[in-house]
Amino acid sequence: MDRCIVLVDAGYLLGAAASLLAGEPSRSRITVDHAALVQGLRDRAESDTERPLLRIYWFDGAPDRVPQPEHRRLRVMPRVTVRLGALTRSDGRWAQKGVDAAMHAELTELARNRACSDVVLVTGDGDLLPGMMAAKEHGVAVHLWAVQAADGDYNQSEDLVAEADERRVLDRAWITKAVRAKELGGICAPPPVPRPEIAAILSAPLPESSLSQAPERTAEETEHAPAAASENGTQERVPAPKGVPTPKDLAALRAPGAQPAQHPASATLRWSSDKGWVDRPGGAAEPPEVASMPTLAQLTTAEQRWADREEDITTVGGDPFEVGQVFARRWMERLGDQAHLQRLSGMYPRVPHRIDGELLRYAARFGLLAHKDDQIDEHDRYAIRAGFWREIDVRTAAEHAPAGE
Repeated sequence: MDRCIVLVDAGYLLGAAASLLAGEPSRSRITVDHAALVQGLRDRAESDTERPLLRIYWFDGAPDRVPQPEHRRLRVMPRVTVRLGALTRSDGRWAQKGVDAAMHAELTELARNRACSDVVLVTGDGDLLPGMMAAKEHGVAVHLWAVQAADGDYNQSEDLVAEADERRVLDRAWITKAVRAKELGGICAPPPVPRPEIAAILSAPLPESSLSQAPERTAEETEHAPAAASENGTQERVPAPKGVPTPKDLAALRAPGAQPAQHPASATLRWSSDKGWVDRPGGAAEPPEVASMPTLAQLTTAEQRWADREEDITTVGGDPFEVGQVFARRWMERLGDQAHLQRLSGMYPRVPHRIDGELLRYAARFGLLAHKDDQIDEHDRYAIRAGFWREIDVRTAAEHAPAGE
């Protein structure tokens, strides 16, 4: 049929763009306007092939094949289909698995079914050579696009270049319409840092008061600690006792089998937040007025649940901070008794247990808690909760603002 299809190897396209613009192939060094990039690919493909576009296939890797925020944005764009391979870590480096095979299968299937007359390949991997040859045998014209190489040489397989019917180079001027390097004073910036409110939490030093309250270790503890820490021949640092229990410490004290005597009735919890360290009185359980706060699920009707899911799929990108904000906004909008909101605001930075669990389960829909090595990313947890509190702060500040402001 007289139409064109574009197959994009995102690892090649964005990695080569990062090399060209930032000096190294790390995608964390660039910022991508995906809407502009997709439109640019469409316009260029229709111009070069003189055929209308049927579809753009975007091939990329993701941990456990869970769509990341950029994939969620891309897959709801018109004429874009996202295909994900696995992203695995080996020898300290991330590598895509299954992306080339998926591109090969899609290319040969499209050609065999005569779904298009022209196919554009944005890739540099020579493993696609058999697929390219098969497509040509089925009468499909193959256009190979390269990203301008940082060193001025080819960054594509020479066999692909030789076999392609047409070849074009996406130069720096074209790339920079949708991709730019993250810069600071004209120098390529380091990897992205957390938002200020998240950085404040992660970098907050332990208060001197808690250090002064730490009891001294006995001679017997000092003597046996190194032996226990170096069981495998490597010396490990043994954490010093804490003068003020953290929420994690208190949870351990409430665990089944914990000794009642270990749980001081007047314990103080120290919470780290973007506003510094906040001390809150501890307790065996949350106060009744806190425990009775309604969850978002209890406040949501069936119609609202459908609308929420539609919004999640089409407009929520999945950034951790954004996810916390969306959850808080919905909870506040549906809250009938505003006394709950005032009570919650006074609990900062602690999120009630039921609401916090629901918030993290909501975030899990976006793949934010399914990270490499099956470990939960604590930075994402901080960002999710910080977004939640930022939205609460904005709402409460607006309600208390004098009329006319």
